[in-house]
Amino acid sequence: MGRGDLTNGEWARLKPHLPKSGQRGGRWVSHRRVINGILYRNRTGVPWRDLPARFGKWKTVYERHRRWSADGTWDKIYAAVLADADAEGRIDWSMVSVDSTTCRAHQHAAGARKRSPRVPGKRRTPRQHRPDEGLGRSRGGLTCKIHLAGEGGRRPLALLITPGQWGDAPQLIPVMERIRVGRLSGGRPRTRPDRLGGDKAYSSRRNRRYLRRRQIKHTIPEPKNQRANRQRRGSKGGRPAGFDKTIYKRRNEVERTINALKNSRAVATRFDKRAYVFHGTVTVAAIRLWLRT
Repeated sequence: MGRGDLTNGEWARLKPHLPKSGQRGGRWVSHRRVINGILYRNRTGVPWRDLPARFGKWKTVYERHRRWSADGTWDKIYAAVLADADAEGRIDWSMVSVDSTTCRAHQHAAGARKRSPRVPGKRRTPRQHRPDEGLGRSRGGLTCKIHLAGEGGRRPLALLITPGQWGDAPQLIPVMERIRVGRLSGGRPRTRPDRLGGDKAYSSRRNRRYLRRRQIKHTIPEPKNQRANRQRRGSKGGRPAGFDKTIYKRRNEVERTINALKNSRAVATRFDKRAYVFHGTVTVAAIRLWLRT
């Protein structure tokens, strides 16, 4: 077992959720070796062609990652790993925080074809495909942004890829809608944390109204301009937003979650041209965080 490879314990937790191997034509043989190759590329950020020979042919590793990113296999594995963690009581629902991080796009990430990609062997677009490929211009140049919700144990619950210049506040609701943790015992998946935390970038009447409607307690500071505008309107401005400084200190948990994700160099710097492939790269990094004890 090489450095960064799956341990026996991690493989035991991951193996039941993988597509069945040994099918017609020998497809999906040696899952563990291929996944170790994908993890090696995630951790180091090397070009696919430079993968060490111990992982087999580089094209096999790349194609499996691309296929699983396109048809939603990585998303299904991620959901299954989350369900297992929730059944074991390893998800801290007491405080879920939202935040975003900007990833600088490498020059190899630019230049994707304008024509929409297709899922290999099927006539439909990949599950996480974006026409804008999740790339945009900001003060940092060509960038993309990862919006995420992290639980109290400093691991991600939901991910969303957007262009780098997109704001944070409009993405709070789409990120919250992606929190769906299944229950092994049956029933509806859990979608609501006990409390939500976020910085002042997420403060808006629309977001607060959404959280109140879903009966989610929240700790989001109110910017000075919003506070002044509310006070200027008098009784029509509504009541002051509640804020607890002690609870707000826990917002560092989502920042530490981002740091853990960006320990993978292929996440910290985007090399993938297609948004759905980069989404798969980030999802693989998130799965690895949940597999660790």
